[in-house]
Amino acid sequence: MRAIKKAKRIIEKDPSQPFAKFLTDLVLSLESDNEFPTRQLYELSVEDFDFALQILKEWRIDRHYMGKAKTFDAAYHAHDTGALKK
Repeated sequence: MRAIKKAKRIIEKDPSQPFAKFLTDLVLSLESDNEFPTRQLYELSVEDFDFALQILKEWRIDRHYMGKAKTFDAAYHAHDTGALKK
């Protein structure tokens, strides 16, 4: 199971749990491009720290693919509107 999906389940199960709160803050920070205090990572257990790093890795990969999708969408719409027709 992907870490992002697992994080969703952890948050939904009990949002008041400390690690769920941490994940909520991390995800909201990543989505909104707001700063996130990295010291919070070092306060986690080794297992939770590794899990948080996995989320960061997946988020980075997903953003790359999202960027490619947006580029494809722009190219598709430009082609569809005839902007690229000779």
